[in-house]
Amino acid sequence: MKKILISLYTILALSATSCSDFLDSHPSYAVDTDVAVTDEVAEALTNACYTPLQSSNLYNMRIWSLDIIAGNSEVGAGGGEDGIETVQCANFAAASDNAFALYIWRSPWVGIGQCNIVINSLSPEGLSTEIYNRSMGEAYFLRAHYYYILVRLFGGVPLRLEPYNAGESTAIARASLAECYEQIIADCKQAISLLPDKSSYSSDDYNRVSKDAALTMLADIYLTWQPETHYADVVTLCEQIEALGYDLSKCTFADNFGIPAETSSEAIFTVGYSGSTQYDFWGSENQASWLSTYMGPRNSNLVAGSYGWNQPTEEFMSQWEEGDLRKNVTVLYDGCPAFDGTEYQKSWSNTGYNVRKFLVSKSDSPEYNTNPSDFIVYRYADVLLMKAEALNEQGLTDEACTPLNIVRTRAGLPSIGKGRTQEEMRELIIHERRMELAFEGHRWFDLVRIDDGDYALEFLQSIGKSVTRERLLLPIPQTELDSNSAMTQNPGY
Repeated sequence: MKKILISLYTILALSATSCSDFLDSHPSYAVDTDVAVTDEVAEALTNACYTPLQSSNLYNMRIWSLDIIAGNSEVGAGGGEDGIETVQCANFAAASDNAFALYIWRSPWVGIGQCNIVINSLSPEGLSTEIYNRSMGEAYFLRAHYYYILVRLFGGVPLRLEPYNAGESTAIARASLAECYEQIIADCKQAISLLPDKSSYSSDDYNRVSKDAALTMLADIYLTWQPETHYADVVTLCEQIEALGYDLSKCTFADNFGIPAETSSEAIFTVGYSGSTQYDFWGSENQASWLSTYMGPRNSNLVAGSYGWNQPTEEFMSQWEEGDLRKNVTVLYDGCPAFDGTEYQKSWSNTGYNVRKFLVSKSDSPEYNTNPSDFIVYRYADVLLMKAEALNEQGLTDEACTPLNIVRTRAGLPSIGKGRTQEEMRELIIHERRMELAFEGHRWFDLVRIDDGDYALEFLQSIGKSVTRERLLLPIPQTELDSNSAMTQNPGY
């Protein structure tokens, strides 16, 4: 069963190459008009749409680093300039030359460009209906996903919906946030209409997006953009996902992280890695998961690499409820169960804590570039918590207990009883999302969407952060301002 993605520098000579291998990460930016677009070529072109997801600019580092900006954790790292770009963002002191903003800006545009090639180049002629529909659905989903990342971090961005041709102007003005979300939602709905259910995929295609993923992302989008008009839609979408066969009582929390994540029955949308030693950890192939290497306690030799990033804060650790079974899976702390036979030492961390949920034993990943663990972007517990939130916001507070308690029951926690106020339930759901999805890249996006950013300001200021509303968006990178004369900077930078 491995994995995304296949090299496309020689894509059109690929007819003898298996596209289900899903391995390399270099996208093609043009289709040779002299070569017939067969099912194999269509698959390979579409596979390239996934490659930016694997990069350190997105799910291999920057997305989960948003938990640091959100106050769940601190950088750790090696001190000095190591990780300074993330420290600046976490202190809300970034400027237009900030490297974190630059890196997380870059990769979505590569993905959008490749998706535009697929969407504008493929036609039903010469392709099977299955491959044509699936490829178009994948491209629409991924274009929506890349734009969804961008708008939540930067606000309105240029809408580039056709492949770039040499000689064309690169000056494209920013679209409004409303225009961006209109396009994102349209693309997501197209994906829903075209993609098959995940259950129809073979194990070779485990990392492909499916109708399940598109339904989940649309629910997420509706909770983010003008949610007051979409709460009923969110509930309907979550029930459609539930009807596809998901059952949290049959899913183990720990199976969403490390090696088990590759076959998690709870996973809805994943980013895959191969961990093959033929690839350079620091190279452009992005085939080793960085999470265990970066989150292993520094100087501990606990896992291969052990760079010591993403150290949980005391405030975050204080949020665990007594008896929460997720705690020993999620974090390392003084007196916690040993990892791979080694007792944790709080001196390994500046805060006294480290993230545990992504660590991989040396017996599974003996070198820092051999970790094949998938990163799960969306999973079913997230869907249940979205449903609980949407029910509560409609005033159906007692009904919201049911999906919320499914998540809590798995965590070994007592059920939340009926009779809560809407505000009390809202806080309980926010808390549950924080603990269930900790360090998976959701916390920052939750902070800035709830109460249109007011919740983020209140929370961040409560933990000592000096932040203004303008700083809830990252700066547009200076390199983009220099190359696109129509681009404007975000206020406050």
